Amino acid sequence: MSQTILVLTEEALTHADLLNLQTLQGDEPAEVVVLIPEDRNESVLGEFFRHLSLLEVGEAFRTFSADDRRHDEITARTAVEESLQLLTREGFAARGRTTTGNPVDALVQEATDSGAAQAVVITRPHAMADTFHTDWANRAQDKLGIAVLHLYSGSGFIGDS
Repeated sequence: MSQTILVLTEEALTHADLLNLQTLQGDEPAEVVVLIPEDRNESVLGEFFRHLSLLEVGEAFRTFSADDRRHDEITARTAVEESLQLLTREGFAARGRTTTGNPVDALVQEATDSGAAQAVVITRPHAMADTFHTDWANRAQDKLGIAVLHLYSGSGFIGDS
């Protein structure tokens, strides 16, 4: 029987992310379940401050735009499709979906439904959330009771969860 690896990510998986998942899979085949939030309501304020810290004032205020939220839904759906194509091309059994509401709750529900033994959160670095341990990986670790690995997107760097 194959293992299930849950992946909660903000964006489409990259080749570097795939290499990390292959390492986690080991010799035993794994099914990868990809979850990508349709909305960023959980991190709107964090995104606002991130853009401000980079002196991107216009982008900061666009994080509150309804048009951006609709764009995020389309982007999330596209990211799921791209991720699944990448995974299946490399031999993984894969399925995925977008989520609404709290992404950590969606991960917890999927873990309960699938009986997954591993969860991976792949994000860009988020200075505030990572520093104060309020990032998805830390919150998921508190709720799941299984190991949650936090990787930074497109790299092999491990977050502090």
